[in-house]
Parts: sequence; C-alpha cells; structure tokens
Amino acid sequence: MIDKSRLKDLLATTEYGRLEKTLICMATEPYFAHKVKDIKALATSSGIRPASKWNFSSILGASRGLAVRTDNGWELTTDGIRVVADIVGPSAAKSIPKIASSLRQYLPNICNPDTKAFLEESIECFENGQLRAAVVLSWVGAISVLHKYIVASNLSEYNTEASRRDSKWKAAKNSDDLGRMKEFDFLNILEALSIIGKNVKQELEVCLRLRNSCGHPNSLQIGEARVSAHIEILLLNIFSKFSA
Repeated sequence: MIDKSRLKDLLATTEYGRLEKTLICMATEPYFAHKVKDIKALATSSGIRPASKWNFSSILGASRGLAVRTDNGWELTTDGIRVVADIVGPSAAKSIPKIASSLRQYLPNICNPDTKAFLEESIECFENGQLRAAVVLSWVGAISVLHKYIVASNLSEYNTEASRRDSKWKAAKNSDDLGRMKEFDFLNILEALSIIGKNVKQELEVCLRLRNSCGHPNSLQIGEARVSAHIEILLLNIFSKFSA
C-alpha cells in the first residue's frame, strides 16, 4: 500500500506520532503479519533512529483496533489500512486493485490454515503486480488440495481408473505419487470419477494452460482481470470445495 520509496519522507514528517509512523511502516506490506523486530528495523533504517528504543507492542496495543496481534505477529486491520490511507493520502500510496479485494472475501470460507495461507500468498502476489507468480502459485496450491483430497477419500478408485487408462501406472500411495500423473490426465480421471464435472474440468484446463504459459519465459502479456478470473475459478471450484 505504501510505496517504500516514499517511506523516509513520510516518517520524517513531524506531524505524525509514534502510532502513525508505526502504522505507516506496517503499511509497506499491509496484508502481512509483522514481527516487532522487523518493524523496528524498518523504522530505524528509514531514518527514525529513536525508534530503536520504542516499545512497539505497547504502541500497537493502544491502537484501538487499528492493528491486532496474531500468532504470526502484528497485522493491520481494515480500519488500520483505511487510517493509513487517510494519513498519507493517495500520492504516497500504491493502488491495490479493486479486484483483489473481491478475491479476499472468499478466504474466510477456507478452513485449512495451510491452504488459506498458500492462497493468501497468491493473492498478495496479485496485489503486488506479480501476476505470473499469482497464476502459478494458485494453480500449484489447487492441485495440492486435490491431491490431498484423493489420498484421503478416493485413492483406491483413482488407482483403478489410472491403471485402466495406463497399464504401466504404479498405484499411488500418497500425494507425491499422484504428482507422477500429468495434470491434464489427472483432471480427466477426476471427471471420470465424478469428483469434478465436465464444465469444471474444462475451466480447469483453461487454468492449466495459463499456468503453463506463465511458468515459462515467453512473450505472453496478461492483466489483472485475467489473473483475477483464474484465481476466482480455483477459489470457487477447488479451494472452497475440497479444502478440509
């Protein structure tokens, strides 16, 4: 949200107090959890030498809901992000695509913390303009979810169908074994077992082609809307349905 190239100028402004400057530092990566030592290091390296002696936990603890402490560190709340935007104004902030905000509304429906964290990383790549990375990460995460689902629920049926299609198939015992199957063939088997429908499989094939294009150097150009659609398909049809 905050362009790091403007951080030194913003922190040098005397009208901001300790809380405002702490929130501004955190807003350089608004959707990450921040360790106190990292906030302190960023503040001091950006010109606030006295910050080496600040009690950041106390400062943020008195923020009245602008930041909360989670298991991973301190995080800005929605109100906190809004306050920072009001403080610094649009000239100092990087615009976060509106599309990304709509993607985040699906995250509370995902129960598995590892899956949720993986998907959040994909969305953060999207928000930071790393579009190819967002495509690849979201696809790899979705395939991982499907592999785990098969191992937990349909491994015997999967092996039977895989052997019917390929006489050389060695029965899979875990997720790593499933990775031996080409992803295109993997999707076809899922459709044959009625784990996914024909239309879902067709959309996932589109996602797979985009993933393959983004995973290798080439001249393909993609924009936010295309990547958002890719992630949304995976959210609605894989992450939300098959994540335990």
